[in-house]
Amino acid sequence: MDNKLLVLIAAKACDEKKAKEIKLINIDKVSYISEWILIAEGLSDVQVRSITNSVEVELREQANIEPIRKEGVNEAKWALLDYGDLIVNIFQPDIRKFYDLESFWSNGDNLSFPQ
Repeated sequence: MDNKLLVLIAAKACDEKKAKEIKLINIDKVSYISEWILIAEGLSDVQVRSITNSVEVELREQANIEPIRKEGVNEAKWALLDYGDLIVNIFQPDIRKFYDLESFWSNGDNLSFPQ
């Protein structure tokens, strides 16, 4: 499956759980760690877990893939799902501001969502 389609499936899964400020950044020209970074926001521990679970379920069902690794899901301040060519970051607002990944990956290409 095309990696752009994967990131769009993940973004839609985030949107369905009312994630805020969903950003899709193509980093394949500026980094070797991944092709896409998805950054989104949940307003509570419960919402971060719900968004993370939604992404996992949708990518499992639609693309038949599982994350290579997961981090932070239990604490749910910043959850990370690593799918290799797609890295999904779900933050609570204060943590997102602190790490400011959008600035870190500002040399990547942004994809508008929704399209």
